[in-house]
Amino acid sequence: MQEINWSDFEKVELRVGRVVSAEAFPEARNPAYILHVDFGESIGIKKSSAQITDRYALDGLVDKLVVAVVNFPKKQIGPIMSECLVTGFHDAAGHVTLCVPDGDVPLGSKLL
Repeated sequence: MQEINWSDFEKVELRVGRVVSAEAFPEARNPAYILHVDFGESIGIKKSSAQITDRYALDGLVDKLVVAVVNFPKKQIGPIMSECLVTGFHDAAGHVTLCVPDGDVPLGSKLL
């Protein structure tokens, strides 16, 4: 594991957002959804591709709070431009479980 210093960590903008819409992403190489995540007034809504189809149904994602990196450069993923990286952890089977706050927090809140 590579060690980083505090100033490296401070550069990463891990923010809380709310999924406002989710749709299938049939053009993705691996099964994925397109998520539109609202990070509040100062950041706005950002789009992301998320390979979470094994554990989450589309209809259960809307209104879900998620944690995402919002200061990576945009990345072209097939026909969409991903604007943030929604975070998660692989379970024992390799499926992604979303990283979510344990309670309701204001949109755009930064992970400390």
